[in-house]
Amino acid sequence: MQNLQIAGPAPTSEKVPYNRNDWQRGYESQPNEHDYWIDDIEGQIPPELHGTFFRNGPGLLDVNGERIHHPFDGDGMVCSVGFSNGRAHFRNRFVHTEGYLAEKKAGKILHRGVFGTQKAGGWLANIFDIKMKNIANTHIIYWGGKLLALWEAAEPHRLDPHTLETIGLDSLDGVLKAGDAFAAHPRIENRQENGEQRLVNFSVKPGLSTTITIYELDVDGKVVERHAHSVPGFAFLHDMAITPNYCIFFQNPVSLNPLPFLLGLRSAGQCLQFNPNQPTRVIIIPRDGKREVQILDTEPCFVFHHANAWEEGDNIFVDSVCYESFPSVEPDGDFRDVDFEAIPAGELWRLRVNLQEKTVRHQVVESRCCEFPTLHPDNVGRSYRYLYIGAADAPTGNAPLQAVLKIDLVTGNRQMWSAAPRGFAGEPVFVPRPGSTAEDDGWLIMLVYDSAHHRSDVVILDARDLNKGPVARLHLKHHVPYGLHGSFTPEYFGPNAGV
Repeated sequence: MQNLQIAGPAPTSEKVPYNRNDWQRGYESQPNEHDYWIDDIEGQIPPELHGTFFRNGPGLLDVNGERIHHPFDGDGMVCSVGFSNGRAHFRNRFVHTEGYLAEKKAGKILHRGVFGTQKAGGWLANIFDIKMKNIANTHIIYWGGKLLALWEAAEPHRLDPHTLETIGLDSLDGVLKAGDAFAAHPRIENRQENGEQRLVNFSVKPGLSTTITIYELDVDGKVVERHAHSVPGFAFLHDMAITPNYCIFFQNPVSLNPLPFLLGLRSAGQCLQFNPNQPTRVIIIPRDGKREVQILDTEPCFVFHHANAWEEGDNIFVDSVCYESFPSVEPDGDFRDVDFEAIPAGELWRLRVNLQEKTVRHQVVESRCCEFPTLHPDNVGRSYRYLYIGAADAPTGNAPLQAVLKIDLVTGNRQMWSAAPRGFAGEPVFVPRPGSTAEDDGWLIMLVYDSAHHRSDVVILDARDLNKGPVARLHLKHHVPYGLHGSFTPEYFGPNAGV
């Protein structure tokens, strides 16, 4: 993932297809909270686009001028863009976590971060402090009448979907105990057999062996399935894929030496070590919670995000963004000064897992640097044709994401829209057109940082044809720092849009 690529200082003489200073400005904090109608628009918002686009990510990259070490340690800031009657309303609010409020009051960093942020005072100030701040900065979903800000190492925070004000920690009606994890990558499945929806999520409790707990929630937000499974060894799991019968995880070949973390010398993320001589393990957990868990080896690679998975006979196919190694987070590195060309880029792989033969094989579907895949929500867990994914502008080499790529997985055709040279793209979210039946009939909504004006744009693309450029480009009055994940609900949360 481009935000985690820290491997030393950037070269000063090598020419790159983007301006590094432009890219770096997108990592300035946005301490201000806004609430306004978006009136500066190029193009036209589709009148049938109705609902709310939510997006989460780190809004503060410093605390009162004291820099955090990595964006993933930044406090969560949720944005909402409500679409109704051809108009759009923007709002952003920080998630009022316990840690955010305490540090805002103190005016300094009070908590260690998973990815390198330390309290001032050196190792003596950090030794044996293993409490992590729930930063609620990774994903945002509206499900079962609740708007939930997710961070994978603790409970979700519930927000008011109309105002984005923080209500508090949510236990899923008592299912989660204090400190229990609820991952930031749920999958929403539209079940073919009865038309109902399920939200499928997980939690991870790592150690010498790792416990993976699967949760399935109905449309009312009630937990209807819950089962836990132990797998050998330490597992770093950020995402999963689902099919009608299975949850699929990739156990990356990394190990954890916790001693430097306990002694206050390094963060937990800096204690991870990629082991290129060990296999990546594919963990296949039956969703009924009754059948045996299968674990199959494949060649070493590192996966943050899966695109999709589906079943065909004895085969499970999994499309994933794979890296040849784990991008290390160095203690003396600066995430604003990345040498992209020195570290591996993500590629889209298709892996075929044969449950009968106990084999895993892969092919590279897209070698262009890419991340943040999305698809039509009706095809989650099913065979599909069209995938959309954030991509670098150039066809080779590693670089910041500046484009979105449409891949026809049947014909191999590609379409691409790019914001280069001065625009930098976030995760695209697919929104189906109401009443449509075609798999690519809908829109892509994404935030794009416009470095020429130091502001962010809400970009709406016609998913049928990316080559014709944005249907509408909504200019915000300010920038929004690079974020992580977002979602769309057909429910509109915003002021009266008029007629």
